[in-house]
Amino acid sequence: MYQRALLFLLAFALPALAQPKVDASKPLSKIAFGSCADQDKPCPTWEAIAKDKPELLLLLGDTIYADLDKKQKVTPELLKSKYDQLDAVPAFQAIKSSVPMLGVYDDHDYGKNDGDTTWALKDDAQRVLLDFYGVPADSPRRSRKGVYHAEIFGPPGQRVQIIMLDGRYHLNGAIKGKFDTRVRTTPYIPNSDPGATFLGAEQWAWLEEQLKQPAEIRLICSGIQVLSEDHPFEKWMNMPLERAKFFKLLRDTKANGVIVLSGDRHLAELSMSTDAITYPLYDLTSSGFNQATTSWRPPEKNRHRVAAVPFGNNYGIIEIDWSRQTSPLVSLQLHDEEGHTVVRHDIRAGMLVPNEQAASGDKFNADTKPAGKPKPLPEGVIGAADAMKKVGDEVSVQFEVRATGKTKDGRRVFLNSEPSSRDENNFTIVITGAALTEGKWKDVKPDDLKGKTVRIKGKVSTYQEKQQIIVTDGKNLEVVE
Repeated sequence: MYQRALLFLLAFALPALAQPKVDASKPLSKIAFGSCADQDKPCPTWEAIAKDKPELLLLLGDTIYADLDKKQKVTPELLKSKYDQLDAVPAFQAIKSSVPMLGVYDDHDYGKNDGDTTWALKDDAQRVLLDFYGVPADSPRRSRKGVYHAEIFGPPGQRVQIIMLDGRYHLNGAIKGKFDTRVRTTPYIPNSDPGATFLGAEQWAWLEEQLKQPAEIRLICSGIQVLSEDHPFEKWMNMPLERAKFFKLLRDTKANGVIVLSGDRHLAELSMSTDAITYPLYDLTSSGFNQATTSWRPPEKNRHRVAAVPFGNNYGIIEIDWSRQTSPLVSLQLHDEEGHTVVRHDIRAGMLVPNEQAASGDKFNADTKPAGKPKPLPEGVIGAADAMKKVGDEVSVQFEVRATGKTKDGRRVFLNSEPSSRDENNFTIVITGAALTEGKWKDVKPDDLKGKTVRIKGKVSTYQEKQQIIVTDGKNLEVVE
């Protein structure tokens, strides 16, 4: 009883620290970001960030941990007391009084591990977070459902748009499987239910409007990773249709300059995809401020990884050199808790421009749903995974076509077993020669075969280390369903 009373008093005893504001008329050249800071542990990262002197600090979630003590019930008062505890840290005080901040919650500062829209305290979590950042009482952020927010800084030609997404308030549809003893965790199962959502209808509509605003660089902040597909934890790929919707929205709005910033994972890495939109899409992950594993561990699987920091506390830095007027230089960086740069990847802003010719092609017509449960194969017929092991052999292979494409001259049509031809598990059928000029496959349109189950006879070969069958005789290809 005494402990609860003390927490209640602490929750309202500390005044909110005054926070500086960004001069929106001036261009931003250095932005810091990161996630995951346990207020009960030392955090030298705060001092390192202060020495870096960023013009803006973005906190992507788990700024405090409210739900670690299972003996203590999470309440609005407890949430506030944890923020107040962080506010009382001298190194954080120094940052908060000198560096403008924008932030959203993830799960632990939302109040519930992996919390979603069913969380009883979601409105309280929103209110307490907005109080922590000193958001005025008349701000639209006080009346909307969720803490998503966007701002644009800098004059025309040097504008940086910050878009902070709320992936908790409306989260609905995440599914966990059974505990896996091999990885000692309960993995998420991809959910392709059209009703499953990360953002909710209102936030999706808001995001579309934000992406139509003029800006040269757009930093889209997500509490969890957008590009990573292979780990079993929270990620956008757990809802493939939502992830595909996000990519499609970026393409449809012709949003230029998009870079994703993410957190959550207690590690840092840079991922990149050339298949998501019509220019390279980067996802820079920084986590945690003081929650990362400090001992060596090998990088986990991530087919999109460019660079990794699999251990050690860290934070991210985005530097923009606006002096290169034809194409500003954007530097994506990861720093350790002492402020040393451990990863740096420079790109030209001119690279981050939509390619409308590419957008009209077949590259982005992939089926984004997880493959259904395979049906039993006839005797003598194998699946795509087995066919990949049969290089040099004549086989009969059957699979569902999940992505298609063709060359510009139309002389070759590609049928892929995975949504991306770059997937290491992808098996490709190449239809060419007489198969495209004679018989039933003459002038075939790739989209006509997407989603169909096909059976092919031929010799397995390799091209650029990828397995394929080249079909020149249309009799060797049939649609079985």
